[in-house]
Amino acid sequence: MVDLNQRKQLILQAIVEDYIRSNTPVGSRTISKKSGLGVSSATIRNEMADLEEMGYLIQPHVSAGRIPSDRAYRLYVDQLLREGMREEERESARSYFTSRVHDMEDVLSLCAQTLSELTRYTALVLTPRQSDLKVAALHLIPVGEATALLIIVTDTGMVRETTLRVSDRLNADSLFAISRMLTEKLRDLSLRQVQDMLYGYAAHGGADARVLSGIAELAGQIEKQTDTDRITVGGAHNILHYPEYADVARARAFMDTLERKESLLNLMRPQEGVAVRIGYEIGMKELQDCAVITAPYHMGRGHVGAIGVIGPTRMDYARVMDTLDLVSRELSAILSL
Repeated sequence: MVDLNQRKQLILQAIVEDYIRSNTPVGSRTISKKSGLGVSSATIRNEMADLEEMGYLIQPHVSAGRIPSDRAYRLYVDQLLREGMREEERESARSYFTSRVHDMEDVLSLCAQTLSELTRYTALVLTPRQSDLKVAALHLIPVGEATALLIIVTDTGMVRETTLRVSDRLNADSLFAISRMLTEKLRDLSLRQVQDMLYGYAAHGGADARVLSGIAELAGQIEKQTDTDRITVGGAHNILHYPEYADVARARAFMDTLERKESLLNLMRPQEGVAVRIGYEIGMKELQDCAVITAPYHMGRGHVGAIGVIGPTRMDYARVMDTLDLVSRELSAILSL
């Protein structure tokens, strides 16, 4: 910013980083000892007074040091941020994430929890609606007398399964032949088209009506499950580890916000790259003391979801931004296989 010379920027950077670590108002003597600026406490005190007048610092009590304002965090994120994770830390985070998730179903159920464990904040995952899913493969596997396991794989890698009652005349070879025939007929059809076609066949007694109806029903379940955006929350109680939320009313307001799915959907609308919103920028009174960091991920044919983290404004921005960037890339790679 043009109104901050280099010394003011270095002092502000030192204050923000010390406050992120300590959650304690920062005084001029602390900065004098830790910043390595080579200037006196009095000089730093004068600079801090200027920063307070400019709206970058707040003095919570007359006898206390200063704490950063939302404006200070915004400047810090935009211009003063240092690298968040060393390469070995990135590799460790990558290994931890990939060891927890193996396919699309694992990703959707475990990503939010894994992300909350990596960051130690509350994590959110937006799974976008997939109204145009198509069938990629279909498998019928005998699992007992007159019973088969039906597996449907979509073009995005989603896998769903159920058991069906089938004619006792259908052995493993027959089921394999039906699987191959139906995969050829149904591949690249939408779930709605699959349902219409198979219910029509079943009504006219085509092949084994129970098999056809069972496939159509499972296709309908998949369609219903994927026709709306969904939010998954991980580590909801992580926020309680931070002293800012020792206040019961504040903690309850935060937890109540996590129950309002529509608000979370708006909060998680995908943006370009890693995006940071701080305090009032979030646009939600209940989160005015928080920061929200999000990153997009890609799946299937052009579907875009988002992952995100919510924490106090004194968040470890560099580390969280690096983590979200890494996880979004890994997530996109898994869901695009």
